[in-house]
Amino acid sequence: MAEQDQAAAQPQFVIEKIYVKDASLEIPNAPEIFLERAQPELEFSFRNDGKAIGNDYHEVVLTATVTAKLKDGGKTVFLIEASQGGIFLVRGVPASDLELIYAITCPTILLPYLRETVSDMAVRAGFPPVFLAPMNFEALYRQRQQAEGQAAPAQTH
Repeated sequence: MAEQDQAAAQPQFVIEKIYVKDASLEIPNAPEIFLERAQPELEFSFRNDGKAIGNDYHEVVLTATVTAKLKDGGKTVFLIEASQGGIFLVRGVPASDLELIYAITCPTILLPYLRETVSDMAVRAGFPPVFLAPMNFEALYRQRQQAEGQAAPAQTH
């Protein structure tokens, strides 16, 4: 019985479900844009959100926005926005550690799926695949923490 109590006290992290929560593709200048020969410039932005959904289950969503524009004139070639979601069972973890799970652990798991979704959307739209580079979510989290820590004292003056 003591073994059961000890096992119950052990932290648990389980991937319950990974899914595409939202996907959007816009080609505002089609069909003429397909006749352009210039290579577009790609802009990337990412965000992630996490929330408890009950009974030790949490949803984390990693979203990428990819905008392709022509260098000359800034005409938009395409705009892809995709949100990759995951439901995770997180049990026996202190509430103070949930932020790390939302910001580092879950996005690291979701990124390969998001990469595939974005690349597939670009190809299906008639463009070359778009490859999202690997990301170090821990380094990004630490940078954000440092920036917030430095910004907080400046705001109190």
